[in-house]
Amino acid sequence: MKTLVIYYSRKGENYVGGSIKNIDKGNTEIIAEYIRDAVGADLFEVDTVKPYDKAYMTCIEEAKAELHQNARPELKEYLDDISAYDNIVVAGPCWWGTYPMAIFSQLDKLDFTDKKLFPVMTHEGSGLAGSARDLKKYCSDVGEGLAVQGGSCAGARSTVEKWAKKNLA
Repeated sequence: MKTLVIYYSRKGENYVGGSIKNIDKGNTEIIAEYIRDAVGADLFEVDTVKPYDKAYMTCIEEAKAELHQNARPELKEYLDDISAYDNIVVAGPCWWGTYPMAIFSQLDKLDFTDKKLFPVMTHEGSGLAGSARDLKKYCSDVGEGLAVQGGSCAGARSTVEKWAKKNLA
């Protein structure tokens, strides 16, 4: 089984453990790398042409506006073929109950026929929120998800590896 992780991750100002902190590597990127290391997955990072604001509080307001507009922010690069993969992990921070809209900019361009999708969310209390529901709009075969609290991502390697080996190997 070949696995691809499509992810969006935010570094810089983030909400961690009840306050705004500056982080060098985004929480979701850490989790994506743990999955890669556990099962030999390929990674694709979603990156927007217009960056979200560096200030966390402004960023989440931008994210809220995008959600309400059902926006599809333009990406710097798009995947156009996932035919080589069996499993697709879609990973991102929980913004307003779902993935950042940039994730959907990518998902809209892909054919998920004969694929299995797995939701992964980093969060500060929302868990998986609406991620599985939103992935079912693209593919009826949605597997067990994984939610990791953002502030604990650095110490979550064993949890993530266990989940990946159980679901993706």
